Amino acid sequence: MSTAHNFGAPRRKSTGLSKLFAATLLYMVSAVTSFAQGDLLISPLRIILEGSKKSQEISLANVGKDTATYSVSIVDIRMKDDGSFETITTPDTGQRFAGPFMRFFPRKVTLAPNESQVVKIQLMKTSSMEPGEYRSHLYFRAVPDEKPLGEKSTKDTAKISIQLKPIFGITTPVIIRVGENDADVSMSDVSLTTGDNKKQILGVTFHRTGNMSVYGDLAIQYVSPEGKTTILKSVKGIGVYTPNKLRRFRVELDDDKPFDQQKGTIRIVYTLQTNDKAPVVKEAELVLNKK
Repeated sequence: MSTAHNFGAPRRKSTGLSKLFAATLLYMVSAVTSFAQGDLLISPLRIILEGSKKSQEISLANVGKDTATYSVSIVDIRMKDDGSFETITTPDTGQRFAGPFMRFFPRKVTLAPNESQVVKIQLMKTSSMEPGEYRSHLYFRAVPDEKPLGEKSTKDTAKISIQLKPIFGITTPVIIRVGENDADVSMSDVSLTTGDNKKQILGVTFHRTGNMSVYGDLAIQYVSPEGKTTILKSVKGIGVYTPNKLRRFRVELDDDKPFDQQKGTIRIVYTLQTNDKAPVVKEAELVLNKK
């Protein structure tokens, strides 16, 4: 869904003249338990309904200074190979939408400053669902205040005035899983390059197999020739969503953790988020041996 997605989760604006939700897909990119977009704080950012779990609540809170109204709707989204997202109306091969099997209420929420409310999600018509994963996204969109602006009229009728108001929105995925989960993931093509701003960029390709999405946290480590390990970067919430088989991920490393780029090893540790108590950890390495 990050949404966010780039993780951390991006904060973006759009107007009524553009695709609003395409700019606020945070879920897929952030694993934090809550996120603020504009003056709206929501928690959690990712809903998974499976097994006996047939409903869940999402908490909305207005952290701004003014009363705000948000409409709630369903959108369907495709993840691209580079981790970005776009809205769609027709599912790709192997993709199932969760929208037809869920209901939610209320569909509009008005919150005073520091006020909160929950939106409840419930499954329906589950008996007709085939095994696999179903995904749609709840879209929380700010409703513009339509109060008169009190603008003064102008005598020059040949001039046209247009006012664009930024509209904030945030999406969170609702994932329904039916049947056994046999998803797995591996990593390849670890690379280290230098960006235009002279910062180091770590690249890695995730390969997903099985019938469900994978989602986890990434730790980028540097292991010196003497065996000392330093964590260069941690990234929360890296997902590969069905039906995608791969995701090409790139992240800029921080300047405050220098390392020897001529020797040593870059180790990528990907810890999957699962329902099992024991974490599932995947690793890949890049040996630095420049002469």
